[in-house]
Amino acid sequence: MEKPTLQGEMVVLRPVRAGDAPGLWDAVSDAEGRRLAGDTRRWTRAEVDRWAASAASLPGRYDLAVTAQGSEEYLGGIALGAVDEVAASAELHLLMRPAFRGRGYGTEAIELVLGLAFDGLGLHRVGLRVPSVNPRVQAMYDSLGFRVEGRLRDAGRDGERWCDVVVMGLLEDEYLARQPDRLG
Repeated sequence: MEKPTLQGEMVVLRPVRAGDAPGLWDAVSDAEGRRLAGDTRRWTRAEVDRWAASAASLPGRYDLAVTAQGSEEYLGGIALGAVDEVAASAELHLLMRPAFRGRGYGTEAIELVLGLAFDGLGLHRVGLRVPSVNPRVQAMYDSLGFRVEGRLRDAGRDGERWCDVVVMGLLEDEYLARQPDRLG
């Protein structure tokens, strides 16, 4: 399965490669970023190096590096994982490096990946999970058309405490209705 390169106004999404490991390490070793993303896995540097070297060939998922136009620097990563061709669904994951959060790179990356999901892969649903301790990101996904589908009580961690996880999803017809070039 060939992994695509997607061009936006600010970002280019390309397959993750071994040289992205230092930037990926920066993202996954940031405790606050992991907490807000609901990521409880503790990676070792060797695991990050191995994963970055093999991510482009992993089946059933699209792991893409977020880079700025004109730069190869790894700003973050976005993944369309758990791609189920029968159910026509997938799960979206985004993790940006600390220095590149809040600049719009992640939002544009999500929009590009949604185009891949619905227009390129013909999916019907893209879902995601957001820790309840991160209402800012939940609001961002809401602004992109995702709807709250439910709440998993005490399914996540916020340090030593439990937290709920908000399940959100976007359906193909909802995505298409938000595309201005498809109106009329």
